Amino acid sequence: MASTADLPYKMHVTPDNTGLWHIKQTDEAAKKVSELLQEDMEKHHVFFNQEGFHNHIPHHLLALYGTGAPAPALQAAYDTNANYQRPALPPHPTTTTTTTTTSPAPAATPTFHPWPSAAAPSLGNETYYPDFLRFFQAETRALGSWQAVLKRYLFAKDDDTLLVRLFAGFLHPLIQLMYGMEWGQEAVVAEALAQTAVHGGEIGGFLLGAERRAREMEMESGGGGKGGEGGGKGEGVLELMERLRGDGKLAGAAREGDANKVRDGVLARAGEEMIALAARVRVMPEEVEERTAEMFDAAVFVAAAAALVKEGKQPKFDFFLIHHLNASPFFVTINAQDWIPAETKARLLEWKIRMDLLQYAARGAPELSAEKLAAYQPRKPAVGGSLADIVSRLHNFGDDGHSIKVARAMVICRNICKKYEDEGKDWLKVKGDDMWEKVCHLAVDSVEAPGPRWLRSCGFDEAWKVCSTVISRKKV
Repeated sequence: MASTADLPYKMHVTPDNTGLWHIKQTDEAAKKVSELLQEDMEKHHVFFNQEGFHNHIPHHLLALYGTGAPAPALQAAYDTNANYQRPALPPHPTTTTTTTTTSPAPAATPTFHPWPSAAAPSLGNETYYPDFLRFFQAETRALGSWQAVLKRYLFAKDDDTLLVRLFAGFLHPLIQLMYGMEWGQEAVVAEALAQTAVHGGEIGGFLLGAERRAREMEMESGGGGKGGEGGGKGEGVLELMERLRGDGKLAGAAREGDANKVRDGVLARAGEEMIALAARVRVMPEEVEERTAEMFDAAVFVAAAAALVKEGKQPKFDFFLIHHLNASPFFVTINAQDWIPAETKARLLEWKIRMDLLQYAARGAPELSAEKLAAYQPRKPAVGGSLADIVSRLHNFGDDGHSIKVARAMVICRNICKKYEDEGKDWLKVKGDDMWEKVCHLAVDSVEAPGPRWLRSCGFDEAWKVCSTVISRKKV
């Protein structure tokens, strides 16, 4: 067990700090979530096994807390998932020097200055997670705030070292940062940056390649924009997914036997075509708020509609697609930060939509039917009421947090899209109280039903063989 005496920051969540649901929690729950987040930070590594599977405890706890779960449910969730975590690793003693300023730092504080060259040998190496954790906590102290640290290391101009890694690992670093920023917890932000640093940067080839291609397209069309600037509004998210599904090479690039359907499938067999399609994503700085809602609505629709791909089979959400839904609230939080330039917000949103497209292709580009979604009949229609009531069924569900994150994200999407529904925006796919109730019921029904909690790669017939057959979806 590593010493944690040098970790300077403590988790402190208050009853009125409940994230984007903006509910009021109890003092007991606030105290409990703070204690458990602290214990997790001090005792556990970022990965729970040697294959790079992520520790989800911080997300799980805050998603439960932010949807009104009581203290006993928080403790139960922690107990369910703490017993298989790897213990915290000790920092490497050779990384001790100074911090970025002349401010005093804790003893034995690891450093990676000058950044990024000094950090380069350690990036992507999970054994350096404790070093990066202490480094970013020390930088928070030296620079004065977690916002300043993000500006310096994540959103710095001409340095995408961390930014490309933020979108790696099926968006897990981004999800971790989302919870840190949404709750304003500098210790969780430091965890997120450390987690980002120990991921690989390979996805940068796709993201930066699409960005370069987008600039080339602008120049060819007479525009001179950069990043989110110029060139006019891009095509809609679901329009691009339809275009992808209609492209035989892209839709068929991933195959059942691929070990990694993103890397070995889409990018290996149709990399240039995927980059060309992703380059069509354009977000103007002045339209970030609405395009965020559009992205979020599409993420809900894709995840929910894909759960109904196989007629006669028990509906199940795709494990990979749900991460793109669970990550979507990050962009709502980003938009609320007035210290982040609008151009940066537009760029981040473009990257997210491009990753959504890539993941959709990797899962076999499943058919997405609004009609099937509208026709869905909940398994327990009487167990409901408000969307929050439906979601509360998951407060005592014994998983690792994916379920409550899906349901929480759905309600956040409903809240931010309501005004666009009232305005009659034609890009909305999930709208109306009845549809939203069905979507939330579906999220809960799918994990409560017999069989696996999640499918993996729902666009392939093989994935559905593990699911039970259902005669109908009539009300029960």
